[in-house]
Amino acid sequence: MSKIQKKELLYEGKAKRIFLTDMEDKLIQEFKDDATAFDGAKKGVIVKKGEINNAISAFLFEYLENYHIPTHFLEEISANQMLVRKLNIIPVEVVLRNVAAGSLCARYKIQEGTVMEYPILEYYLKSDELHDPMINEYHAYAFGHATPDETKAINRIASKVNAILKSFFDRRNLVLVDFKLEFGKKGTEIYLADEISPDTCRIWDKKTHKKLDKDRFRHDMGGVEKAYAELRDRITNS
Repeated sequence: MSKIQKKELLYEGKAKRIFLTDMEDKLIQEFKDDATAFDGAKKGVIVKKGEINNAISAFLFEYLENYHIPTHFLEEISANQMLVRKLNIIPVEVVLRNVAAGSLCARYKIQEGTVMEYPILEYYLKSDELHDPMINEYHAYAFGHATPDETKAINRIASKVNAILKSFFDRRNLVLVDFKLEFGKKGTEIYLADEISPDTCRIWDKKTHKKLDKDRFRHDMGGVEKAYAELRDRITNS
């Protein structure tokens, strides 16, 4: 365990807190049990969510590093905290969709569960005030969030992450329906940041299509804590 010293709070979001440390280039990312949905209109608490999301994210970041995906993850330092690289976060959320669910179904009247012939990659502006509107690469260029070369790197990394994780989950009889990624810059390098967890992914059991993610909280399906714990165990124990 790192002996790094936690200092003042740098940022608090809906699901995480970010703290400065005594090392200028490292931060502590702390996962909360708080849960929100629908742009914060629905709020609650999922017991042990912070610990579960920390464990899942740490495991998957380490797994992706083995495939030469650059991530901000450095090490787990407690049950609900990880040490991460300090990055300049790009305010664009990248969503990969393999199976129709959520807003894709609502926007295009596609039946939930329809498998996409090709993965869909979408960009959303990271802005609670504007409700995270969908944008394209040209908005990212024009708004100064990322250069054409940086978006190419983001697309390449995101597509590679999707291929790696689809295979990973499939071997555990799970379906990676869709997921959100965030990226950051350090110098000229692009890193995968934020988290990979049932808060940011839709993951179903392959045989039963049981939902093992935040949709259970969003839509009052019950069994949220059990679903998160089951997913952690299926990911980290196999």
